[in-house]
Amino acid sequence: MPGIDEAPLALAQKASFDQVAATYAAVRPGYPAVLYDDLTRLGALTRHGRVLEVGCGGGQATGDLAARARHVTALDPGARLVDEARRRVAADNVEFVVARFEDYAPDFEGFDLVASAQAWHWIPREIAFSKAAEALAPGGWLAVFGHVPLPVAGPFEAPFKAAFDRHAPGVWGQPPPQAAYLPSGPFTGMFAGSALFGPAMHRAYPWTWDLDPETLGRYLRTDSSYHFLVEQSRFALFDAMADAVAANGGAFPSPWETHLYVACKL
Repeated sequence: MPGIDEAPLALAQKASFDQVAATYAAVRPGYPAVLYDDLTRLGALTRHGRVLEVGCGGGQATGDLAARARHVTALDPGARLVDEARRRVAADNVEFVVARFEDYAPDFEGFDLVASAQAWHWIPREIAFSKAAEALAPGGWLAVFGHVPLPVAGPFEAPFKAAFDRHAPGVWGQPPPQAAYLPSGPFTGMFAGSALFGPAMHRAYPWTWDLDPETLGRYLRTDSSYHFLVEQSRFALFDAMADAVAANGGAFPSPWETHLYVACKL
């Protein structure tokens, strides 16, 4: 999975988010309020708590964490993304840091929650859980969560498939990289395999993202999973999908699920 393989494509994918920082911050969705409610009910997210956010991106989760915690330290390796997150989250209890989690030196046992939204799969497995455990105070929590797009159905299935068959043959029907966040993915086993956390609790939150052609096209330009395509084919695919939405009423009700994995430090 990405984060373990440091091949050139994976490195390019990691770097790509900062290159489209403004678009990323503008179009990437936030996370369901009930997810944060569940973290609060578990005691992982508290008013007096200190949070280390790994991979804050454009601040999609940062503000919601800050609204429920005493202090948030939000890390991201992308300087442009951090600038966007600062603009999005005007909160006195947030400190933004431009750094990779791999390179950051958190205070030993200085945090009550380590949270990572749509970024944990980029952290090398051999570092991720041990470093999180070192950063967490006794009884602290690790929360990993991310969005997963579900299979397309209805009037959009045929035109989307045709667009893929033309511009990205053989890709249609394959699970997206975000499928790592599904229960069939690696995260539950990674928590257990680390021997540093208790059993990971899982929650799923279904939702629908109503996308117009412009927003769909802008979102796709922030999705690094398409970087295996040459630029001409990549943008032709995005344009064809946006055109399909425009031709089918101008609104695409895209089905998604958000998946949360949370466990207490042993």
